[in-house]
Amino acid sequence: MDTTFPRRRLGKTDLFVSPVALGCWPIAGMTSLNVNDEDSLATLAACPEAGINFLDTAYCYGADGESERLIGRALGRRRDEFVIATKGGIHWNPDGTRGVDGSPARLKRECEASLRRLGTDRVDLLYLHAPDPQVPVAESAGALRELLEEGKARAIGVSNFDVDQLNRFHAVCPITAHQPPYNMLQRGIEADVLPWCRTHDVSTVIYWPLMKGLLAGKLARDHVFAEGDGRAKYPMFQGAEWQKNQDFVDDLRQIATAAGCTVAQLVVRWTIDQPGIASALCGAKRARQIEETAGAMQVVFSVETRSAIDAALRRRGTAVTKAAV
Repeated sequence: MDTTFPRRRLGKTDLFVSPVALGCWPIAGMTSLNVNDEDSLATLAACPEAGINFLDTAYCYGADGESERLIGRALGRRRDEFVIATKGGIHWNPDGTRGVDGSPARLKRECEASLRRLGTDRVDLLYLHAPDPQVPVAESAGALRELLEEGKARAIGVSNFDVDQLNRFHAVCPITAHQPPYNMLQRGIEADVLPWCRTHDVSTVIYWPLMKGLLAGKLARDHVFAEGDGRAKYPMFQGAEWQKNQDFVDDLRQIATAAGCTVAQLVVRWTIDQPGIASALCGAKRARQIEETAGAMQVVFSVETRSAIDAALRRRGTAVTKAAV
């Protein structure tokens, strides 16, 4: 294990990961504009020096697996220096709509495809990307357990599960990690899912720590989203909620300045400091972006900084987070 940078254990495994991970959906153009292979490969190449050894991708990241293919190209002989997580169970239909399929046959096919794209014989952490309402959780769990036993995955995870689904899956296949959304404005998992994971030694690896850039402090109050930018559908980016969130980010900006870090680093550091959070997935499509968020691993909060953040959170209050239909 590399001891140069901080590492945290995933569940009960011998896998140790950086508290900040690279979320690899943007490098495939997922919910991002102005993406190209040169910048994406440079972003992946910047990870080791920044202290990141944890890469998170998925079968459906890109219309034809672009994210996994780029990772395979970038890592080459350095593959064993990284913990690679991918996900199965969500795909793109020919008409561009998203399909969910947690059937055993589909999960096994997608795993084989992911391994070919990544250029490896096993994935370190294989997630069920989302529960399939048409397939019993136990059936999906059984398929992933078989992949675990075959050595095609070193550990199994699930994403976007509630406590009942976690219990049913865990009874068939041991869960090493759970991946839900979580950030300063979306803290619902603290009530039930996060305690369940802590009780069962399941690592929580969260996505959206910066809530699609909102909490990075770089979107101006008068920002206009470009056509095709999916963020515009979320209430947090609209009307009164947008103004409240801008007020909150203004508070965070003052705190970050006093602490000697950027807003993004302040937010990510707070996130990975929360009990039970093993790692935060930070998306990036440029090297400078992941270098900034990786810097959060070196930030140390004073008592005054923590108190100021708590006060800002109290002033913000509960946010409206559900996406518009």
